[in-house]
This record gives sequence, structure tokens and C-alpha cells, in this order.
Amino acid sequence: MVKKLLAAMAALFCVQAASADVLVDNVNGYSIGADGKVVRFAAMLVGDDGRVQRLYQRGDKKNERTRFRFDGKGKTLLPGLIDAHGHVMELGLGALQLDLSDTNSLQEAQAKIAAYAAANPTPRWIVGRGWNQERWGLGRFPTAAELDAAVKDRPVWLGRVDGHAGWANSMAIKEAGITGKTPSPAGGRIELAKGQPTGIFVDAATDLVQKVVPPPLPLVRDRALAKAQDILLGYGVTAVADMGTLPEDWLVMRRSGDLGRLNVRIISYGSGVDSALAIGGTGPTPWLYDSRLRLIGVKLYSDGALGSRGAWLKQPYKDKPGERGLNFLGDTEIRNLMSRAAMDNFQIAVHAIGDAANAQLLGAIEELSDTYKGDRRWRVEHAQIVDPADLPRFGKHGIVASMQPVHETSDWRMAEARMGVERLGGAYAWRSMLANGAPLAFGSDFPVESPNPFPGIAAAISRQDPSGQPPGGWMPEQRLTLEQAVAAFTRGGAYAGFADDRIGSLEKGRFADFILIDRDIFADSTPEQIAKVKVLETWMAGKKVWPY
Repeated sequence: MVKKLLAAMAALFCVQAASADVLVDNVNGYSIGADGKVVRFAAMLVGDDGRVQRLYQRGDKKNERTRFRFDGKGKTLLPGLIDAHGHVMELGLGALQLDLSDTNSLQEAQAKIAAYAAANPTPRWIVGRGWNQERWGLGRFPTAAELDAAVKDRPVWLGRVDGHAGWANSMAIKEAGITGKTPSPAGGRIELAKGQPTGIFVDAATDLVQKVVPPPLPLVRDRALAKAQDILLGYGVTAVADMGTLPEDWLVMRRSGDLGRLNVRIISYGSGVDSALAIGGTGPTPWLYDSRLRLIGVKLYSDGALGSRGAWLKQPYKDKPGERGLNFLGDTEIRNLMSRAAMDNFQIAVHAIGDAANAQLLGAIEELSDTYKGDRRWRVEHAQIVDPADLPRFGKHGIVASMQPVHETSDWRMAEARMGVERLGGAYAWRSMLANGAPLAFGSDFPVESPNPFPGIAAAISRQDPSGQPPGGWMPEQRLTLEQAVAAFTRGGAYAGFADDRIGSLEKGRFADFILIDRDIFADSTPEQIAKVKVLETWMAGKKVWPY
């Protein structure tokens, strides 16, 4: 009997020892609880499955036997941050291509384009992104002739910073076969001057040029994903909702997972119903690679972007009275696409920026919710310009408001010019969303904005841009508390992607995805200090993944 008891005790000890893998000790730990309040801890026990087993308060005894003890040396620890709206492959490819996002004038952009062409004689096409005529203070779109002044003997194709317009030189336009007689496609616009293309193509019209641009080779796409992961992990982003995954993107992600190189959790939304079906077949995929990859839903577009005047508005643009933007889908068409996705249990995420687009989408959700019951978590992506009368509608039918705080600080001047202050009462209305009962999920929309979440947190609590403008914040009644902002970048992002059973907080049973940062953001830090936070280390499932 004694021998049996000793054997049982030994077996139990072995199980306990094996289940305790890492003790993350001596940290200034924070997480957000289910009640939205801050949870503090001084140490964390992680099992060999990479999940949190226990949090310790300072002074608690830690008797568990572990394989490894990590001394945090008193550094501040946060849950891994979740970007609820990004474009993973675009981030990586953009980092490998010509990037104009740091240019402050047309002349500076032209010089950078010419220098890039000289330094990169191959491939023949010059492809890049990041230009922004608003940042340049140009007051208009750039032209093909101005791009020819930088490079005229090779085709050049450059995406606008928001991805909703493209800039082509004359050779690119010629190779695409576009003339003054080419009609603008539905949901797009070819900019014309004196009956000829100016070089600017808005929204769906970008496909007219994009279709003749040679696609990146698989090797380049693999490098792009690796680069994107490195960028994200360096900013403390451990999970992302990839908005608009193409089948070829999915293959790159699967190759990375097969090789054990997938270190960011990717919650994928297929680029339209066809892409989702090509990837998932008859519905969402299971979690793959120890919860590193899953296709959960479908991404659709209701309108364009404010910067290119593609956002669909209820009333004409103040700075261009003849235009109301672009309505991509009619009422029947958007309902049919959403219904087709919902019948296979795909989660639906729809880009809606203008007040007319948001109203149309809310109407579609209200109608479809009578047919498709259960926990659907309908996602409205951006929800930037909303008619105040429509804000209470976000609190119904389980709608998630997936928003990007840095868009407000980047756009407020432009939004006032495009629409006038009197029409912006429901713009970037984070606090109103919460007040109306809509869960918030925050992201950056990278590479439109930097994937660094800390400027986003700072923007959410201040409503001020990096230069501290405007004083007191733009529409300061929409500011959030620090706890609310961090929650939207952690628990909110997990909830929005049906991943809240495994990530988003550091509590028992969740994966130990966490970061160490260079300051305590909860200890009287100003928005300016929070925006400058540096990530020291990033861990996934109890293992350090950055820096390598």
C-alpha cells in the first residue's frame, strides 16, 4: 500500500512538474479583466502548452517546479497587443518596395522615385505605395506627367497611402491599354483632364492598371511575410485580423506555418466571398499551427476612402459639391453577398467609411439578423463618418465597431475640409460606440498607418495628433480612458475575431502572449510618453520570439 501511495505521489509530482514550463518572475504585470478593470500581478506561471496557469501577486509563494525561470527585472509586462484591422502581405511587400509614406512634398517624392529607379534597375516595373497629396499640401492629385518627370522609360505604379487610389506614369497607362475612351468601372473612377487620363485611378479603377503589373514571385511573397512578422512583433503586436486575404496570401501563410515560422497569430478574412470559399471551402477553417492561423470570415467593401473622396456620403462633399463618393454595392447586392457568406457561417466584416455607407450596412445587418441568428459578431470596419442618428443602431444585433484611432489624428483636418464640422458629430465616435453598447476593437489599418499600437492608444485617450494638435483634442468628448483603449487593443480584438477563448488577456487558460516595454503606461504616463513606448521583448505562448 505504501509503495502504491509513493508511486502515485511520484506520478502526480511528475505531472505537476511537466505542466509547469516557465515562471515569468519579477515583473510589473498588467492585464485587462472581463469587467474592463486593470489586473495587476508580479509573476506568471506558464504551462508547457504555452497557456497561463496562474498569476501571482507580489509576496505570493511560488512553489511550483519549473524548467525555466525568466527574471523580468521589474519591467512592465502587458498582454500581446492585437491589431483588429491590418493587411499583412501589403505591409511586408510595402517594406520591400518603394515607400513614399515619409515624403512631405511632390518634389521630395519625385526625387525619391528617381533615386529608387536608379538604384533598382530590375524588375522593370517600379511598384510602391504611400503617397498622400494631403500631406504634400498639393491641393489636388498628382499627374502622370509629374511622375514621368521622375521616371519615364519604365512603367511606374504607386498606391496611395490608404490603398484606395493609384498613380501611374504614362508608360504604365499605355501598357494597361487605358485611353480617354476607357469607361470607369463600377465602384471606381478614372480621373480625367481634357478627356484624357490624368494618371490617377480611384478604388475599382486601380484594377485596370494592377492587372498588368507582374505579380511578386512566391519567394518574394515569403520574404514579405517574414518581414511583416518582424515589423509587427517589434511593435508588440502578437495577433492581427488580416482584412482581405487572397488565396495566394493563404498559401504563403501556410508555408510559413508548415516550416514553424509563423510567430504572429493571423485571424484571416477572405477578400470577398470567392476568396473565402477558395480557402475555406464550406466555412471557416479550424485553428492551425497551435492557434497561429485561422480563416474566420469574409471582408467586403461598401465604399472607398475619405482622402480620395471615395467615401460614400449622404450629402455632397463640401470641397467638391458635385460628388458624394462611391457606392460599391447596391442594397440588394450587399445583402446577397452577406447572406451568401452567412449561410456558410463565415463572419462578415464590411468596410464602411462614409455616413451613407454605414447607414446602408446597418440596414443590411438589421434585415439579415432576422434570418441568421446566433452569435454572428457582424463587423463594421472603420465606421469613421456616422450620422449621429445612426449611432444607436451599432448597439444592436451584436455589431462590433472595428475602428482605428490613428485615423482620427491623421484625418481630422481633412475631414473638416471634406465635410465641414457641422456634419462630423458622429465621426470617429469611440466613446459613443461604447455608450451605445457596441464592443470596440482597435487596430491601425497598416500599412495605411504604422502598425505601432502605442500611438493608437495615445490617440484614443487624447484625440490629439503627434504635434499635440488640436489643443484639448478634436471632439474631446469622444476620448477614452487608458483602460478602455488598452482593452480595445487586447480583449476587444480577440472578441472581434472569435478568439477570446484563447488570447486577449493574461488569465488562466489563455495563451501567454505578452510583451515587455520600457515604461509603465499606467503610472501617470502622458499621451506623448505612451506614443513613444519601446517594446523590449515579445513572447508568444511563453516563448520569446522577438528580438530573435
